[in-house]
Order: sequence, then structure tokens, then C-alpha cells
Amino acid sequence: MASRGGSARRVPENDAAITYVQCDGLAVMKIVKHCHEESCSNMEVAQGALLGLVVENRLEITNCFPFPKHDDTMDEEEYQLDMMRRLRRVNVDHFHVGWYQSADVGNFLSQSLLESQYHYQTSIEESVVVIYDTKKSARGFLTLKAYRLTIQAIAMYKDGDYTPEALRNLKIGYESLFIEVPIVIRNSPLTNIMMSELSEMIPEEEGSKFLDLGTASVLEGQLRSLMERVDELNQEAIKFNRYQQLVVRQQQDKHRWLVKRAQENAARAAKDEPPLPEEDVNKLFKPHPVPPRLNPMIVAGQINTYSQHISQFCSQSLAKLYLTQALQNAKESKQST
Repeated sequence: MASRGGSARRVPENDAAITYVQCDGLAVMKIVKHCHEESCSNMEVAQGALLGLVVENRLEITNCFPFPKHDDTMDEEEYQLDMMRRLRRVNVDHFHVGWYQSADVGNFLSQSLLESQYHYQTSIEESVVVIYDTKKSARGFLTLKAYRLTIQAIAMYKDGDYTPEALRNLKIGYESLFIEVPIVIRNSPLTNIMMSELSEMIPEEEGSKFLDLGTASVLEGQLRSLMERVDELNQEAIKFNRYQQLVVRQQQDKHRWLVKRAQENAARAAKDEPPLPEEDVNKLFKPHPVPPRLNPMIVAGQINTYSQHISQFCSQSLAKLYLTQALQNAKESKQST
């Protein structure tokens, strides 16, 4: 994924900032189709390229195509260039403006995604990553969000320093890695007319599925994923605590060595003997490498995402329960009369 941004069109740095993303309905349908096919067939993450153009302060996504599956015989960069050349021949927007990826219950934050978006955004200043949630959309809630890396995240990846001191100086955390860009779906007037006609043809009883109370399996899956991330974060915390203990022990050994050397020099000075040669303390006590804090920060962001989804899901389930209770009470009172 990291090399996929290299073949994209470079955008001048003085272009206007992107305030929102406008996505054509055809491109959305292509993304939905590809993501659901991948999730149903082999449960792999679906990824693809977004094509379009920049108009004033908006990024227009007019077309897309999927990335090829991992194949040693195919050059991915050559494949993308060939696709864009073919689209240009048929007068279709062929400028690379970002990429898309499928997600499972909003859990899209990963180190590979951060690295890929960094390469895209440094090559194409206005590029975005569009995240499509397959599980949530399958339950009737279309979830399509666009994200861009913040200035702090770009500076972090540019420096390549993920130590606690560097992250503290940049004032960066999991909540400030990405900034969400509003996304608007645009359809032609003819498409809007057709959708209005189709909505009138849907039977009224089709809407009853939104009151489905069978939420135990969904909530169980989210809680299991949350527990796995908490265990992973706990392991990272144990590693960092072990590093801190090693640093404290090394500082104590260094202090004892310096005190002992000072006593030996004082004894030699009392005997009119020359002091011992000075030695570099850092060579005798090599500092322990600081464990990188990028992965724990990503895991913390995943925990936060799962917690927000569980809270939102439970709130919706409680609302459904109260609503169905009122309907049941009204039905019982009507039957008794």
C-alpha cells in the first residue's frame, strides 16, 4: 500500500484546503459492492483507488476501481497506471485523489493505514481515505466517512520518532491522528426521481425490521473485540513498565559506580597516587532502547472506537425496548377493551 501513492498526480501546495468531499452515487455503489464481496467471500479488507478532481474547496470523487489482490506476478503500480490510462481514453476522470478501505464496526485504525495515508497525503495534498463499514451498513445504517491525517501525525511520521518524549512534544494522541472531512453523496436529478419512485413501491411492513430486538450476537462480538484490544494494551503497558524498571535499576547502578570511583580516587589522592583514568559512563552503562509508543496509541484508539460503538448501540437498543413496550401496552389495552 505504501507505494500506491507514488504514481499519483502532485497537487500544488498553494491549493485551497478541502472542506468537504462530494462523492457520486455510482462511485459509492462500486465501493459498497466491492467491500461486501470481499467481506462475504474471504473476509479480507477491501481496498481501492478513488478518482476525481479538486474544485475550489471540495474534493469530487467521480469514479473508483479496486486494487488487485496480492499476486507476485502483477505489478500493482503498473496496474493502476494502466487503469488510469484506459479511463482517460474514454473521457473519465482519471486523477488519483485518494483511496478507500472497508472496516469492521468502525475499527479501521491501524499502523498500515496510517503509513499508507501518509504516503498518499505527501504525494497528493488533498487526498483522503474513505472508510466504509460493512457490518454497520448491513444492519441498515450506511456508514461512509472520509479522513485526513492531521499536521501533527504527518510530522510524527516524517520524523520517525515514536518515543514518549517525541509524542509529548507534538501533543499528539489517538484522538488527533485523523480529522474527519464531511462527505456528501450526489446523484443526478434522474437518479433522484427514480429513487423517489422506488421508495413509494416499498411495502410499509418492510420498516418493521428496524425494531429487531435480537442484539445479543452483535453486542457479544463487539465486547469480545473490546476485550482483545484491552488485553493487547495491557501487554503494551507491561512492556513499558518493565522498561521503566530497567531504567531505574540502571540509574542506581550508575550512581553506585560513580560513588565507588569517587571513593577510590579520594583514597589514591591520600596516598599521593594519581587518580584513575576517567571513563565514559554511557559506554559502561548503555541506555536501554525506548519502546515505541505508536502501537499502544493505535490500540487505545481502537478501544475508544469500540467503546463509542457499544455505547451508541446500547442506547439505540434501549430506545427500541421502550418503544416496543409502549406498543405492546397499547396493543394489550386495545384487546382488553
